Amino acid sequence: DQLMESGGGLVLPGGSLRLSCAVPRFPTSTNCMAWFRQAAGKQREGIAAIDSTGFAMYVDSVKGRFTISQDNAKSMLDLEMRSLETEDTAMYYCAAADMRPCVLILRVGLPTQDVDYWGQGTQVTVSS
Repeated sequence: DQLMESGGGLVLPGGSLRLSCAVPRFPTSTNCMAWFRQAAGKQREGIAAIDSTGFAMYVDSVKGRFTISQDNAKSMLDLEMRSLETEDTAMYYCAAADMRPCVLILRVGLPTQDVDYWGQGTQVTVSS
């Protein structure tokens, strides 16, 4: 069972992109789904999360531009990205964890081992 991202690519500044993540059946204790990203030479950072009630959380750098959503019927986790900036260029990862409260998954410096499941990542490049 593995998370699998899709939808990355090259996009112009100001453009939009939608990432998707196929989510396998996890233990019921897995209450938190999230998107992370890692730019070249930087730490992996959590940018958006959604808990089992559907409550969505974002870091300031993407708030108002990115939307996380989960379709339980289709077992998919999506990230809709708008008004993309060159600073959004990174490898994007889907993640899942048993973490309470879920907002803790977005804390700066979170050890990667604190997340129970990772996808392989999909590259997003914002460039003219």
